[in-house]
Amino acid sequence: MEHKIKSFSKINVHLNVIKKLKSNFHRIETLVMFSDLYDLLYVKKINAKKHKITFYGKFSKNISSTNTISKLLDLLDKKKLLKYKYKIKIKKNIPTQSGMGGGSINAATLLNYFNKIEKLYLKKKKLLKICTQIGSDVCLGLNTKNKIITKNGKMREFNKKIKLYLTIVKPEYGCKTGQIYQKVRNYSDFQLSNNKISNVKKLIKLNNDLETIVFKKYPSLGKLKNDLTSLKNILFARMTGSGSALVAYFLTKKDALNGTKLIKKKYKKHWCISSKTI
Repeated sequence: MEHKIKSFSKINVHLNVIKKLKSNFHRIETLVMFSDLYDLLYVKKINAKKHKITFYGKFSKNISSTNTISKLLDLLDKKKLLKYKYKIKIKKNIPTQSGMGGGSINAATLLNYFNKIEKLYLKKKKLLKICTQIGSDVCLGLNTKNKIITKNGKMREFNKKIKLYLTIVKPEYGCKTGQIYQKVRNYSDFQLSNNKISNVKKLIKLNNDLETIVFKKYPSLGKLKNDLTSLKNILFARMTGSGSALVAYFLTKKDALNGTKLIKKKYKKHWCISSKTI
């Protein structure tokens, strides 16, 4: 029997770089929501000596044979948690190198599947540990609740949903997360520590520290943000993660659809869709 699972894309509504750690990674403060754009994972038990992983779809090119899915399977095999081998097909609807966490969320979604459907019975602490062994942001995808990564690196979830409609646009090129973070020289203070994200007015005042670095390297992205900001009835526009996707936020579906139509007309080679938070 084959199972079909949706793996939703994440959106960094806010991202501050707080400091550089001894590990050469960075401590960040971020607010993450999820959009209704998703990859599709097809999972099936097979009678074979090895797992079989295939990617297809619009954004399936140039995915390395060593990826978040292969890392997860290797890790679970080493821990002797899997009783079977699996055939996993992934339809990539989420652009790679976009800052939308496609690969990371795929791994978290699959881990959730194994834990629930295959009854691994792993508690949250063990799930989080496995996530960190695969990638720094994999833990974000264990569920689609809104999340804040706080000043001490801990993840805080909150149930309140903020309904927003989105125009998401990405140029033909992508941004490599490691390369972007290597260029960080300035650090920010905390903005979310004592601030409950309860309304849109507070979201407008937030930012993404990495925009300065990315826009310097890709001036066309800065221009794109200016064009997004000029759309009718827009709340704000902001890069997600380390880019290269930009997101325009609206209160109504109609405004998001109109914005998407205008951006598609002006930027014909860019990937652009309408979406919404979930």
